[in-house]
Amino acid sequence: MESLREIVQFLNHDARLDLKAIALEHVLGVTATADGRELLLKLPEILKQLVILMQDSSVPISKDAALALINITGDESGTKAMLIISEGSNSTEDKKYSLNLVEVCMRAIMDKSSTLADPCCMILSNITRPLYLVDRVVALVEQTDFAWDTIVSAFTAKQYNTTGAKLHYLGPVFSNLSQSSHVRRYLTDRDRSVIQRLLPFTEYPDSIIRRGGIIGTLKNCTFDTENHEWLLSPEVDLLSYLLLPLAGPEEFDDEDNDKLPISLQYLPETKTRESDPDIRLMLLESLNQLCATKAAREILREKNTYLILRELHKWEKDKSCLLACENVVDILIKTEEEIGLDNLKEVEVPSEYTEKFHKMDKDFIKDT
Repeated sequence: MESLREIVQFLNHDARLDLKAIALEHVLGVTATADGRELLLKLPEILKQLVILMQDSSVPISKDAALALINITGDESGTKAMLIISEGSNSTEDKKYSLNLVEVCMRAIMDKSSTLADPCCMILSNITRPLYLVDRVVALVEQTDFAWDTIVSAFTAKQYNTTGAKLHYLGPVFSNLSQSSHVRRYLTDRDRSVIQRLLPFTEYPDSIIRRGGIIGTLKNCTFDTENHEWLLSPEVDLLSYLLLPLAGPEEFDDEDNDKLPISLQYLPETKTRESDPDIRLMLLESLNQLCATKAAREILREKNTYLILRELHKWEKDKSCLLACENVVDILIKTEEEIGLDNLKEVEVPSEYTEKFHKMDKDFIKDT
């Protein structure tokens, strides 16, 4: 603790570059352990200096400061500490450097020539992870000069950043932020066509981070049943984008093929399924959400969703995915008369039964 207090003076933005670099290297090393990060949380002055040093004119200095903050915000306690600092100060006394970490990250991400864009995406991915903090981060983002449309445009551009930054971690940022109903309303605004711009990334081959982030975003958007028919309409065609990663190279007869969405008809023998089980699980959970209302269930049946899930079930080895697949199939193979409800989310299940079903699911997944 004392050694950390002693080096605070060398972390000032106007300190000698060599001393600043040595002090920052020491702090970065401290952030590598949980005990070290907890220690730093007791020294808010160092946390503030790290935000300022992210804005340093020296690229190595700004990068090391960003790396330290990636480590710090990886812990929920670190995220809370940085949010308090961000909310409490708009700028330093000389107003040259911002203490608002969200603002600093957004500026770097949206600056096409910034070398900190990717580390800043990682920081935002960390601080948006805890659900109960999401609305506070949303408020800070909306206080910046960057509109949501501008952020989406940067993410969906073929190569937005000229230094080679990929912005893949904006995918998890969108996924985390879409836990907020406020953000979901933006994503599903029927006049903006935002969600349609994200759909192609469900099969993005170059980054599992980007792909998983967008599928997580889509999954969160399926929680609002009032949007289900629109999401499944030709205007969005969400079902095609959820099913295609789950489809393999199987051949079907003409009658079965004709019932499938056009993008799933007559797939080549080279077609492969999504390789990551966590992403497959999110896709299946999205389909489960879409089974909530009668109108949506009928669309899923009409589009031969069962056919894709039947073949997936034969191929699937992951227990959680198998269970999720069976949960969707169990609903789709029932007639509406058997289901007897328009909206399955309106069913009130007693807590003792909820716990029992949860235990049954866990036992199924454990059973090998």
